Amino acid sequence: MANIREIAKVAGVSVATVSRVLNGYPYVKEEKRKAVWEAVEKLNYTKNINAVHLAKGKTSIVGVVLPYVNHPYFGAIVEGISREALRYGYHLLLFQTNYEVQKELEALEMLRMKQVDGLIICSRIVSWDVIDVYKDDGPIVLCEDVKGRDVLSVYINHYEAFLFAMKYLMNKGHRKIGYCIGRTTGTNSKAREAAYYDALRNIHESPRKEWIFDHCLYIEDGKRVVNEWLALPEKPTALLVSSDQVAAGIVLWGRREGINIPEDLAVFSFDNHPIAEALEITTMDLPLSLMGTKAFRMIYQCLETGKIAKKSEKLDARLIERSSV
Repeated sequence: MANIREIAKVAGVSVATVSRVLNGYPYVKEEKRKAVWEAVEKLNYTKNINAVHLAKGKTSIVGVVLPYVNHPYFGAIVEGISREALRYGYHLLLFQTNYEVQKELEALEMLRMKQVDGLIICSRIVSWDVIDVYKDDGPIVLCEDVKGRDVLSVYINHYEAFLFAMKYLMNKGHRKIGYCIGRTTGTNSKAREAAYYDALRNIHESPRKEWIFDHCLYIEDGKRVVNEWLALPEKPTALLVSSDQVAAGIVLWGRREGINIPEDLAVFSFDNHPIAEALEITTMDLPLSLMGTKAFRMIYQCLETGKIAKKSEKLDARLIERSSV
């Protein structure tokens, strides 16, 4: 592949002129600009974008680490991120990890190698020890409560939101409460689990393992939950569901099986996606798009000014009452 010295020789101009033309600088005479581009075409030159990034000290690319690209929870966060990235002239590079450690490490290594300017981690599986190794290689923002650690974060307090929902169900007369969750590991999942157990303890109820439904991510998982609920000898009268998609599946397949919502089974969900409104599901409105917006702004402030007003910001959830409870 040709280099800029060869282009300069063929075009009959200096190396500096070639560099200015390739990088879009003004104040180059038109005949010289034309000669450079003719030489580029003749030599079939391809600009080394990595070299350009190294010279400029930035890529204008922000990496976004998320387990699934087709889940509405993460889609809402990415929506907020992408809107701000477009506004400030940045590009996004998505890393779908499926909660595989190696995939998350690849994203962190790209930060270290300066192939991205910063990382927004929507959800992770790597330990804090790993985050600590990379946090000085560029700005990293986590979408979780970092509990005072020296790392940037924008988060929703899932313990508070889940506890509020449990108390809401209890105030409606429910004592036999089950819950559906995407995974049992992870910071946010552990916070929800703690709220669930604490709420039951406060009313002297024992948690029932068979009333906890794991791996609930998509609308079709609602069908599985309904079938398992129907097979239980003793059934919970209410389900706390960590995703509107799963809650929608429970409502739809529940109705198909003759389950009356909320008389036979109350359903309380999270996120406040349009499907929850369409099916009249009581839910907690989680400001996920705003979370993405604020996460990107943190990255941008670090990159452009080196300063940031807050290292950690908490966003509040909001109850949306409908007819499923």
